[in-house]
Amino acid sequence: MSIHDETSKRGLDMLRDPRYNKGTAFTREERQKYGLSGLLPDIVSSLDMQIQRIEGHIRSLPTDIDRYVYFSDLQERNESLFYHILMRDPVAYMPVVYTPTVGLACQTFGRIYRRPKGLFISARHRGRMVDVMRNWPESDVRWICVTDGERILGLGDLGAQGMGIPIGKLALYTACAGVPPHLTLPIVLDIGTNNEELLNDPFYIGIRQKRLAGEEYDAFIEEFVSAVETVFPHCSIQWEDFANPNAGPILERYRDRISSFNDDIQGTAAVGVAGILAALRMKDEHLSQQAFLFFGAGSAGTGIADLLCNIMVAEGITIDEARKRCWLVDSKGLVVSSREDLADTKKPFAHDAPHVSTLLEAVTVTKATAIIGTSTIPKSFTQDVIEQMARNTPRPMICPFSNPTSKSECSAEEAYTWTNGAAIFASGSPFLPVELNGTTYYPGQGNNVYIFPGVGLAVYATQASRIPDQAFAVAARALASMVTDEQFAKGLIYPPMSNIRDAAVVVANAVTEYLFNEGLARVERPADVATFVREHIWQPEY
Repeated sequence: MSIHDETSKRGLDMLRDPRYNKGTAFTREERQKYGLSGLLPDIVSSLDMQIQRIEGHIRSLPTDIDRYVYFSDLQERNESLFYHILMRDPVAYMPVVYTPTVGLACQTFGRIYRRPKGLFISARHRGRMVDVMRNWPESDVRWICVTDGERILGLGDLGAQGMGIPIGKLALYTACAGVPPHLTLPIVLDIGTNNEELLNDPFYIGIRQKRLAGEEYDAFIEEFVSAVETVFPHCSIQWEDFANPNAGPILERYRDRISSFNDDIQGTAAVGVAGILAALRMKDEHLSQQAFLFFGAGSAGTGIADLLCNIMVAEGITIDEARKRCWLVDSKGLVVSSREDLADTKKPFAHDAPHVSTLLEAVTVTKATAIIGTSTIPKSFTQDVIEQMARNTPRPMICPFSNPTSKSECSAEEAYTWTNGAAIFASGSPFLPVELNGTTYYPGQGNNVYIFPGVGLAVYATQASRIPDQAFAVAARALASMVTDEQFAKGLIYPPMSNIRDAAVVVANAVTEYLFNEGLARVERPADVATFVREHIWQPEY
């Protein structure tokens, strides 16, 4: 039975609904049945012809932001065709619909905004969020991705224009893992912005006031969560791009109350750890032999460090011994126990060591074998820093994970050149292959898209009551296990992005198994987990 058999829509109503519209692919019989005769050109196109037409137009556009806008329009008019194209070539199109292009899209969102793809819940809606959520046409939403727009990628406070992030994230839930798109809901919490440029921009689409803070902010988040529980009782929440002072506390406050996770903390941690585990397989070394230096001590950096320590403990060392292998560098230098300005999240990683203020000194003092960048400070992995890493170890792990590309701590070419090809490299945003001394090096991309769609599919399929940190450790191990010797030979520590859909299923299977084992699933355990997961994967069909 096709999806069109489930609707009473006809005529222009059907053509204007992206869930049902097939454009010129409607057969002549369907045109007669649904009152479409005369509303479409007489030609009946095959899906392949439609795809060729769309891809030809995409290639003709001059910039990625033009392509982003075109993809956005396509998603608004023909959902199945949009996902067919995105799934057909994720390497080419994911950077357009998400990072790095989505950063510029958010910065210019007020100028390129077309039609609503989610909910804008503003400070003016306090006291009536339940009614606002009930305006959404789908009554059984299973995944919400929500941001308050305060820390969009490495770009800072973009207010309501951060809506591009949850739209993009949830598109990847579907494109990579097959979470049904009509069961997902992007939300931006429009509580103001402290970005003066936006407040003075006539095209800014958000409420024009300074951000809610303190008790007002906490009460707003509480009403939002309560409204989700009331309107969408089977729904899970992905917290996305909240500023560091709010991200951790929100996660801790609600993680045991409603099925939820923070991708910037837990998703980033899982993909970072997966790359490290794969790199150590490549080097045939152990976690306990390494010294990890995190440049950026916010929620992303400490999240990776925490998960890494949990895995080391599982391998047989104490938590104190594990933390001794992890060092942090923040805006004031190396995090050491003599400092009196440390946030609670940094204190477990404060070492009894002399304080140094520069990254180069930190790399030298710690004898780091891996450097992980979550700072959003571009070009901060300078030549002297990377050359010192190469002196510390024959195969240094260089991981500039900050997004978008303009915020990356170094480029792939710099890392390979300054280590004479010895670096094991992975970045947050994509870089092209690098040729050096007759050898081609293929940069890995440690993108959270390897993790959150698979976790999302597992949680959707099992209706999990909670999403513990251990689920992300399971996801990291599953992802790391996929990297083959052939890929290691190319310098890769993640599966190729062309395999992203396979990776999502591997992660989903592992996390689903874990959720059943831990008693967190709210559905009956199946005889075959892999078949169970596969049966929950949505496919774009006409």
